[in-house]
Amino acid sequence: MSFNSPNSMAGVFFLISFLSVLPAILIMFTSFTRIVIVLSFMRQAIGGQQIPPNPVIIGLSIFLTLFVMSPTLNTITKNAIDPYMAKQIPMQEAFDRAAPPIKTFMLRQTRQKDLALFVKIAKEDKFDGMATKSPQDLPLRVIVPAFVISELKTAFEIGFLIYLPFLVIDMIVSSILLSMGMMMLPPALISLPFKLLLFVLVDGWNLVTGSIIRSFH
Repeated sequence: MSFNSPNSMAGVFFLISFLSVLPAILIMFTSFTRIVIVLSFMRQAIGGQQIPPNPVIIGLSIFLTLFVMSPTLNTITKNAIDPYMAKQIPMQEAFDRAAPPIKTFMLRQTRQKDLALFVKIAKEDKFDGMATKSPQDLPLRVIVPAFVISELKTAFEIGFLIYLPFLVIDMIVSSILLSMGMMMLPPALISLPFKLLLFVLVDGWNLVTGSIIRSFH
């Protein structure tokens, strides 16, 4: 195939453009946002500045995202990618087939309040009330931002619950140090071993990871 033909050049341009926005698509259309924020909250709550390091947090978030998104990805592969690769359907139809599973996942995690906000802002005249038409008919430009802010709210709620037990430890250590007159000693330096001990004793990684995955069901 010659790359000098217009069709070939257009295909290469489309491929490069798609690859450039692929990271944003993976972050905004999947469970990655909630997972990476919750894991970052957990690291901050423990008090380890770079423990676990960022590559570990991001890598774990990516694989947990693949785990959570696997049913949706399997549906898209079966209904859209495989027929397109077999040249049974054109690219536009493949996109049309891939959209409903993604919308189903996002709408399941999106609050109606957030969805109604962007419906109102976008002035979707065809969407007349939540009860009269399926949200599946909404375009992605409305569903995606509603999904993202819902994910941010959920992630912050989970992060708050993670912070509470570690905050109690910090307060107890600070009170003890203050009562002993050791005001110059950083409380975080003393509380860190106790927070690590608590996290290990309750099997924190198992609890946090399981809670994140269950939050999507």
